Amino acid sequence: MRLMIIGNLEGYISTAGKIALQRGAKVVHCEDVDQAMGALLNGKGADLVMIDVKLKIGAFIERLNGERIHIPVIACGIGSDARSAVKAIQEGAKEYVPLPPDADLIAAILEAVTEESSAMIAGSPAMQKVVKLADRIAPSEATVLITGESGTGKEIMSRYIHRKSKRKDGPFIAVNCAAIPENLLESELFGHEKGAFTGASARRLGKFEEAHGGTLLLDEVSEMHPQLQAKFLRALQEREITRVGSNESVKVDVRILATSNRNLDDSVRKGDFREDLYFRLNVVNLALPALRERPEDIPELARFFADKYAEQNGLPRKPVSSAALEMMQRAPWRGNIRELENTMHRAILVSLEDDIETEAVQLTESSPVAPPAPPAPASAPSAPPASVNNPGAVDSLVGRSLADVERDMILNTLDHCLGNRTHAANILGISIRTLRNKLNQYRDDGVPVPEAQGAG
Repeated sequence: MRLMIIGNLEGYISTAGKIALQRGAKVVHCEDVDQAMGALLNGKGADLVMIDVKLKIGAFIERLNGERIHIPVIACGIGSDARSAVKAIQEGAKEYVPLPPDADLIAAILEAVTEESSAMIAGSPAMQKVVKLADRIAPSEATVLITGESGTGKEIMSRYIHRKSKRKDGPFIAVNCAAIPENLLESELFGHEKGAFTGASARRLGKFEEAHGGTLLLDEVSEMHPQLQAKFLRALQEREITRVGSNESVKVDVRILATSNRNLDDSVRKGDFREDLYFRLNVVNLALPALRERPEDIPELARFFADKYAEQNGLPRKPVSSAALEMMQRAPWRGNIRELENTMHRAILVSLEDDIETEAVQLTESSPVAPPAPPAPASAPSAPPASVNNPGAVDSLVGRSLADVERDMILNTLDHCLGNRTHAANILGISIRTLRNKLNQYRDDGVPVPEAQGAG
């Protein structure tokens, strides 16, 4: 655990740092937000920030988001100033901690952050098999490729492997290759020198250097541009990187984990992904099952998320009714665990009963609940061949070009996803790069394209 403390607060916040040190955390102390940002941009990573509530927390969190640095922020203040606490939470702080610090409270916060980032629920046989393999390979230095549908928990599994590895006391750094524009990803990974390109006003260390001595996760590595794949492969083989705008090599000691929700064999055959890089990454493959393939885990996951969001929203904890659990176990969960988490967040907010009722579990249109299948009679006739349920929808496409139909499908899907490129690409079954190329083409043709929101 790496803790960054920002501010003074009459020495109380330094006392909190000493308590964290006694609990095994590595602590960096910065006087103000500018010093903290400089430290973060130059490789002084952190898993948690504790900041003086009197500092500009909202502006600090905006700067973190602008630099694509994702760290939970805890506000700290002397006494119990409720107004300051509420303002800090509204500006994006995860919690508010009163000072002088309580040793047990500081320990609980450190433990909660560690557990939340790597909680693993694996009661089903399908998931237990994967976890047993993860336990066997975690202590090694092997590169691991974690595959599975979007929302199956690939990053959680990555953090689980890191915590079980010999590098557990080192940093864990994650980079989402799908969420960062192609022209910025190289700088994000390898860093850059001052003046390397327009806007490079200072040297910045990349994620490879930040992860030195620990683990680097390449999330959705299949979305990396082929030209960057070659430089990434060299970094894996040589264990050294070159910052953008520099000719000097820098040695790095990192273990690489990578994830993909695509079939990389197909990507290799299409020429979208380098075969040599694929073999380099796929030393060990962990294939995570979809949530619909592990229904035994749904009750525990649902209760976990219900308790989590009850606490976050200051609501009493509620059990989940057996009827609601039964309904959720029949749902297909196209969004997997991520969709279940969002569903339970809504449920705990809208539930009106003592137990979370079925009416509070609002499934998306893409996840209708299948009715319980009645037992089939012994001599049931075979089902007739499937037919088109809505022939009028097919008839309406007659006379239109495939390009027009494809364009409308892409734009309608993007609109349904509120402009989120990554989610739209997942639904359409294409790469984020292909989607971006299509959208650029539509813009050039004068077709309105929804603005990007969220990841991608």
